[in-house]
Amino acid sequence: MPVSFDDIENAFVFLSMDKQFMNNAYLNKETGEIYYTSEIGDSDELPEDIDDSKYVSVPHPNDLDLGEELVFEFISQYLPEESDRVGKIFSKSGAYARFKDLLSKKGLLDKWYDFENEQNKNALKQWCLENGIKIKD
Repeated sequence: MPVSFDDIENAFVFLSMDKQFMNNAYLNKETGEIYYTSEIGDSDELPEDIDDSKYVSVPHPNDLDLGEELVFEFISQYLPEESDRVGKIFSKSGAYARFKDLLSKKGLLDKWYDFENEQNKNALKQWCLENGIKIKD
């Protein structure tokens, strides 16, 4: 049964709102239903057969290498002259806030968000393909 890509994207966003493994989302590949769990809040009651192969965990951005790797891909395309500076930014905690501040000063913050969203969608679509998940048009 085809699954709504919007539903998968929403689950992905839910996972990205916290550190890896704090939030989880499980997709039933047969029905398209997604079950959510959280270490800090409300959780859906998981089906008894959650360990069955018809369920797959929706990936966290870290699972898809969408962290620093994505940042440096963006920098190589749009701000190659700032590569060393961004490397230093990401050598300390709080890097994303400083990175976004740099992009804001350079007038590239919206371009970053567009780039990030597009890359997330592409990675999720590839993940669906690899996991045999059919997406609704």
